[in-house]
Amino acid sequence: MNPLAAELNDRLKVKAPVLYGLLSQKGKESYFPKTGILSQSMQAKGTAINATIGIAVEDDLSPVRFSSLEALINLDPKKVFPYAGCSGLPELREAWKRMQVQKNPALEGKSTSLPVVTCALSHGLSIASLLFLDPGDTVIIADKFWGNYTMLVKERLDVNFDMYPFYDGDGINLSALEDRLLNGPVGKKVLIMNFPNNPTGYTPTKKEMKEIARILRAGAERGNHLVVLCDDAYFGLVYEDEVDTQSVFAHIADIHENVLAVKIDGPTKEDYVWGFRVGFLTYAGKGLDGEVYRILEDKTAGGIRSSVSSSPHISQSLLLEAYRNPGYAAEKAAKYELLRSRYETVKSVLKKHADRYALYFKALPFNSGYFMCVSLADGLDGEAVRKTLIEEFSTGVIFIRGVIRLAYSAVAADKIETMFENLFRACERNFTS
Repeated sequence: MNPLAAELNDRLKVKAPVLYGLLSQKGKESYFPKTGILSQSMQAKGTAINATIGIAVEDDLSPVRFSSLEALINLDPKKVFPYAGCSGLPELREAWKRMQVQKNPALEGKSTSLPVVTCALSHGLSIASLLFLDPGDTVIIADKFWGNYTMLVKERLDVNFDMYPFYDGDGINLSALEDRLLNGPVGKKVLIMNFPNNPTGYTPTKKEMKEIARILRAGAERGNHLVVLCDDAYFGLVYEDEVDTQSVFAHIADIHENVLAVKIDGPTKEDYVWGFRVGFLTYAGKGLDGEVYRILEDKTAGGIRSSVSSSPHISQSLLLEAYRNPGYAAEKAAKYELLRSRYETVKSVLKKHADRYALYFKALPFNSGYFMCVSLADGLDGEAVRKTLIEEFSTGVIFIRGVIRLAYSAVAADKIETMFENLFRACERNFTS
């Protein structure tokens, strides 16, 4: 093991032994190089002649770039073309942390790490999983989950999924979650919690969120050591008053010494910049201090350095400019209203045709995000329905693990009723009693 990793681990063993025990073997081996190219480049910063960092500069010391590219970008070239650093732009990290507290008032006064910039949420999930999962470990996860978890976590790290039913009637299956934490062997447990959920578009109500926090606390009090990976990709897109607008992360940030909360979020869906590839990893735990958080940040930066090296500088600079723009909040509110109006249209169409649609499909509970799902009646093959929709009705949907997912976020309001009518007719064509 590298001596720098060993040094970080020795400090964790003293300051945060539970956290140390939660790390995977790769997590224990992770470190950010304090010597070598990066360190020597930092030490040389500001020198008259700097031949350290691996970029090319013009004679005036500005970054070498093509004028054809520069003409397309209304930013200082220094904010676009050089590397941004493994942990991301410090100003963006600070800005995102402030925004996290603004969007999650329950975080006020609670201690969290400084967010580390990742190359969007998939990369953040990949890094977090690497830090806390060993081959053969088990991840507790609802049976309605984003398909890429299989590649990112299960197959890539050779771990197992302990899936519990996501729904119980019209809400979250709290008893199934409770069973995973309050029964069976006590030990290290890793959970993935994704709200608004992909694919279902469901977020817990305020009452359900309190119960989730209670269950996690009870599981920790029983002696379990928990890592809770909070995938907040669609955070903020909540459309009903009784639904909790805050992340699970905010409710469990200091819930118990045996719980490490990991927030995986970013502007990808929140701010409609899917191709910018910027995300954040943030940590919180009761009793953890700045030194421990810096160790986690270093281990995270080491994972970034050894994978993508750093996230796009231009994307980070553009986002920072957007967050400083006085019109940002109004623009965000306007786009939220666009999605909410489509959500309302979906609800209206389903209510209008409820009896008729019930012949072939039923909407699963949804209240947030980009998506909603329908379960098909017995006698229908979802894959056959999907293909019929494409071939005969020029309509695309996703069929996954027994349900059809409809991304109403990508459908104009005046086409939503047609979408459901096409689904009905495709089901009609394929139904066998």
